Amino acid sequence: MIESQRHSYHLVDPSPWPISGSLGALATTVGGVMYMHPFQGGATLLSLGLIFLLYTMFVWWRDVLRESTLEGHHTKVVQLGPRYGSIPFIVSEVMFLFAFFRASSHSSLAPTVEIGGIWPPKGIGVLDPREIPFLNTPILLSSGAAVTWAHHAILAGKEKRAVYALVATVSLALVFTGFQGMEYYQAPFTISDSIYGSTFFLATGFHGFHVIIGTLFLIICGIRQYLGHLTKEHHVGFEAAAWYWHFVDVVRLFPFVSIYWWGGI
Repeated sequence: MIESQRHSYHLVDPSPWPISGSLGALATTVGGVMYMHPFQGGATLLSLGLIFLLYTMFVWWRDVLRESTLEGHHTKVVQLGPRYGSIPFIVSEVMFLFAFFRASSHSSLAPTVEIGGIWPPKGIGVLDPREIPFLNTPILLSSGAAVTWAHHAILAGKEKRAVYALVATVSLALVFTGFQGMEYYQAPFTISDSIYGSTFFLATGFHGFHVIIGTLFLIICGIRQYLGHLTKEHHVGFEAAAWYWHFVDVVRLFPFVSIYWWGGI
């Protein structure tokens, strides 16, 4: 007897990945604490936990892609869930990075006596915001224009043009990351050099980490677009990546203003 489904929702099959992800996160946390203190076996447990987490992420997302493409379970109603879930996630990331920018702005507007009562602190050689920082900002903003180009190409059903646009986006992202690595290598201060060094490397470093995550996200979208997974009716994965990338673009303006310009001039 064939069962008929009279609703547009997706009842997910039982999966082992939530419990395996939880165990991987537990092993990573405990192993990280043991490694930093340092306890014997901490590094091994940390490595195993990270490997377990990465494996869980891979197979879980693989199953989601199979459900959406091969099995066709992701109806328009089901697609609302990932869309609504992406928005608060991005907002939480904005709040996370805003805390570092706020710390830098506060320290620059009201420098304490411990750092000489001046900003930048006495003895800190700062980076010139008109060099690599200024160059990197339009590079990243241009990648946002390229990902918008890819989005419009998908909506127009032009698969090859969407692939070209994603290649351009990823290329600009890699250039940005390379310049930021060069900037870190040439920086005349370290993360341990007062509040200036710690806020600079935490804010720009976490932003750079988000750029790397977004780049990987877009590479996967490019592969899926090449394989024909994304259509003008069904491209929620790409939309999430595009929203995330626009968040990375906009957030770039905050460290550029609050750290490079306020801190460097």
